[in-house]
Amino acid sequence: MKNSNRNYYVLTGGPGTDKTTILESLKNKNYTCIPEVAREIIKDQVNKRGSALPWANKAEYAKLMWQESIRSYQSVIESNSLSKIFFDRGILDTICYMEMENLAFEFEQIEFLKSVLYKKVFILPPWHEIYVTDQERKQSWQEAIITYNSMRNIYNKYGYEVIEVPKDSVENRVQFILSNTL
Repeated sequence: MKNSNRNYYVLTGGPGTDKTTILESLKNKNYTCIPEVAREIIKDQVNKRGSALPWANKAEYAKLMWQESIRSYQSVIESNSLSKIFFDRGILDTICYMEMENLAFEFEQIEFLKSVLYKKVFILPPWHEIYVTDQERKQSWQEAIITYNSMRNIYNKYGYEVIEVPKDSVENRVQFILSNTL
């Protein structure tokens, strides 16, 4: 099992599991939260009429996700913060996407993963009652379930214990996460 002396935590899972709401709550409690890069890439590509989108050019989209995930992670390292930092998805989420879409990844990417260390990974399970689609989230409910299972598998494959966050109120989920970061 991987572990880190850094206080880096990942919140991951399929789409529509309330990750963003939970991260907003953590942010409101003065924790540092690093936003998901995928949504920003999609918004940027749509605004620019670009094609690096998961429903258009998946390879280019994955390349941008990888680059932005690395940039985001490295900027956190450079900050030398000792406080708890929560990532809305981790770098392995990009590898998971690439595997799910049968996209090739390079040896350098796998080698880089050896230097990426999170203390714990929290996964939010699919929750049909709260699942909705929007302009950036177009996956079906079935795709959300597949994504959840793939995310769990990829983090396990790379040596992380994955802690499932129970379906509960946002506040109770936040408390569950915080109690598991002590």
